[in-house]
Amino acid sequence: MAHDPSLTTGTTGGTADEAATGRPALPRRTLGRSGVPVTALGLGAASLGGLYAPVSEESAAATVAAAWEAGIRSYDTAPHYGLGLSERRLGQALRTRPRAAYTLSTKVGRLLVPHTGGGDDLANGFAVPATHRRVWDFSADGVRRSIEDSLARTGLDRIDLALLHDPDDHEEQAFREAYPALERLRAEGVVRAVGAGMNQTAMLTRFLTDTDVDTVLCAGRYTLLEQPALKELLPAAEARGKDVVIGGVFNSGLLADPQPDATYDYAKAPREVLDRVLRIRAVTERHGVPLRAAALAFPFGHPAVASVLVGARSAAEVRDAAAQWRRPVPAALWDELRAEGLLGDDVPVPGEASATAPEGG
Repeated sequence: MAHDPSLTTGTTGGTADEAATGRPALPRRTLGRSGVPVTALGLGAASLGGLYAPVSEESAAATVAAAWEAGIRSYDTAPHYGLGLSERRLGQALRTRPRAAYTLSTKVGRLLVPHTGGGDDLANGFAVPATHRRVWDFSADGVRRSIEDSLARTGLDRIDLALLHDPDDHEEQAFREAYPALERLRAEGVVRAVGAGMNQTAMLTRFLTDTDVDTVLCAGRYTLLEQPALKELLPAAEARGKDVVIGGVFNSGLLADPQPDATYDYAKAPREVLDRVLRIRAVTERHGVPLRAAALAFPFGHPAVASVLVGARSAAEVRDAAAQWRRPVPAALWDELRAEGLLGDDVPVPGEASATAPEGG
């Protein structure tokens, strides 16, 4: 299976990337009418902020360098990740790179307020000192202040894509105040594209149908394990010519390494979920394909999917993700998953007529 050329629209710098690395450049697609390109594989930078365990400055820098070497030009962060540490580290690592060559996305909705009480941030999932506390703020002023703070932390001249971050419990304010504020920032050229990022599909679908977002980031709800986004979210995006970025493609690590203590939705995986993943892995391995490779390839079966984010905390993890993404996945693997009842017959897979998936290398 070969890369689909429809994903290369809006490509910039591909020839230079190929010359520098000796490998084909990662396909790119432009998000809606925004003119903002994303590579098919992007780096999710939560781990750079010490997600679950500390990450050294050296390891963080090496992770971004490895992503660049692999051809990744889409980088996603947020103030939430390590109380701003992810933004600072990502900005520092990208500051020496040509600004027009990559896309940076960050998020709004949580402001960081100085905290002097000491302690750490492990209660929120990050192994960093609790130098700040998070304050939910989806007001118009809060959105603008959040972008200003992110620009200061990254040290970069602009944010390419700004996403409303987890507005689950703030729905009406997000639509009434925060989203219009993002639209104004886009019109002013402060950001180039806007959207929302969540772990659910219902509100993301509303953003697609009721606003003029350029994209949405759907985390964990369209994976080889589960596809609730297929019911309404992805059809809504396709009908409106919108693009979807998929995060959480490994379902918190379960589809990367399904061990008994593996996590799913940021908690220990239930036994029945683990058993299903082990059955999926047995099928992929019968076809000589690592589970990770199938999980990375799967989302591209849907034509609305523009990019998949992979989280990494080391250069080795980035290189592995890039290598797995480039592995060919035979059509017979998807056929067997359907035959085993592990994928629905209505679930699109890479290589079918409707797919825009890049596959193999």
